[in-house]
Amino acid sequence: MKWQAFVIFLVLFVVVAGMGFYAAYWRRGDLKLLDEWGLGGRRFGTVVTWFLLGGDLYTAYTFIAVPALVYGVGAFGFFAVPYTIVVFPIMYVVMPRLWRVCRAHSMVTPADFIRARFDSRSMATAVAITGILATMPYIALQLVGIQAVLTVLGIHGTGVAKDLPLFIAFAVLAAYTYTSGLRAPALTAFAKDVLVYLTIIVAVIVIPAKLGGFGHIFAVASTHLAAVKGSTILSPKLYGAFSTLALGSAFALLLYPHVVTGTLSAKSARTIERNTAILPLYSIALALIALLGYMAIAAGIKTKTTSLVVPLLLMKMLPQWFVGIAFAAVAIGALVPAAIMSIAASNLFTRNIYREFFQPAATTQQEAKVAKAVSLLVKLGALLVVLLVPVQYSIYLQTLGGIWILQTGPGIIGGLWTRWFHKRALLVGWLVGMVWGTQMAAAVHFKSSIYTLHLFGRVIAGYAAVFAVVANLITVVVLSAILNAAKVSNGTDQTSPEDYLASDKSTSTPPIAEATF
Repeated sequence: MKWQAFVIFLVLFVVVAGMGFYAAYWRRGDLKLLDEWGLGGRRFGTVVTWFLLGGDLYTAYTFIAVPALVYGVGAFGFFAVPYTIVVFPIMYVVMPRLWRVCRAHSMVTPADFIRARFDSRSMATAVAITGILATMPYIALQLVGIQAVLTVLGIHGTGVAKDLPLFIAFAVLAAYTYTSGLRAPALTAFAKDVLVYLTIIVAVIVIPAKLGGFGHIFAVASTHLAAVKGSTILSPKLYGAFSTLALGSAFALLLYPHVVTGTLSAKSARTIERNTAILPLYSIALALIALLGYMAIAAGIKTKTTSLVVPLLLMKMLPQWFVGIAFAAVAIGALVPAAIMSIAASNLFTRNIYREFFQPAATTQQEAKVAKAVSLLVKLGALLVVLLVPVQYSIYLQTLGGIWILQTGPGIIGGLWTRWFHKRALLVGWLVGMVWGTQMAAAVHFKSSIYTLHLFGRVIAGYAAVFAVVANLITVVVLSAILNAAKVSNGTDQTSPEDYLASDKSTSTPPIAEATF
């Protein structure tokens, strides 16, 4: 047991948990209303939104998984860096438009938008179910991050004793999310980012100095990776896989329910646009985080459990007291996105399944009650996955989640600009993408999201989600052309062109205050 590190870890964890409970009184609102509980009242300014989205996009699993991938395969693991650079220009174009129409019609989820835009309960339900399925393993992997640091801290045992700390972390997460809603991760994200940036800065200065500099680190990593069929320089054979994975992941990220939830909590479309300009600062941090994989190789870290690579490196190379801070950053980096994800999943269930099929006349107070209860069940489900299912299967499910969520793109992103797509075509296209994407993942035994496609005598390696969404789009376009030509009813659009182009005059907050908070 590393007591010095554990005590510091525990103190910081308790402080941040306290912030989560205090958040119920921060920027007071009626938490009995779904808008207040699930979207923070839609009034977070630029600074709060920056921390919230940063905490949302850059999770504990990112901190653990990206260096682990670099540790295992080398340069290919750096796909996450261009992916997070590409995502923000796309976000600048897409998300303010989505915010405007959702604000105009009090929409809470992307499935709400689909329901209103295409007058399709079936497609809205498909989007909701896809979002929930894609989010569940994501939450589980945040808990895996906590489990990894607890293991390296020396918390061992059998049965309940082994898992008790994880139960406690789950209980804290569940309690403060239930009481404070989205305000909890919004407030705790401040502490999370301070700790993460401090850990990264110290790690990239101290560890290379102890290992003989980056030149030595890269030399050792190159030799080691060459022996395991990896490389510090990307092979031309991987260009297609690397680029499609980066681009496909960027589009997929914007479709995840927790990202939409974080975006819709902003007080204006202008707030989102500002954030797309300053959020790339996180990409710099991510590039430095990825380098920890090479440092782990040079430091002689040996483990078959990839989630332990970074914790073992930090424990070996940094003073134990600082390890407590670094591990707290990882654990808190898990709580923030896990809270947002559980809220997003519960919003989808409440708005697009419970209200749609069981209680059409539900008030916003009733919706909030159901959402709070479902958020507990979502987190409990994620905890059971971590405790009962091998970690590798959680990773497989997360791989599928990325493939699945991208199949909602034609309806959500495409629907922001056109209603030419027919609602029946969207549903069939979604089904085609889901089935083929799952088949491609199964063909490689769910061990990778990269699939080799044999097409017209050519061999093309790429991200399975991109192949699937291309088939999805082709299906949507062809069927839409046929159905529209046949004048098959496409329902009634409940939105208007003005909803997508409205200015931010709807907010009465002065620009200076808006930019600050």
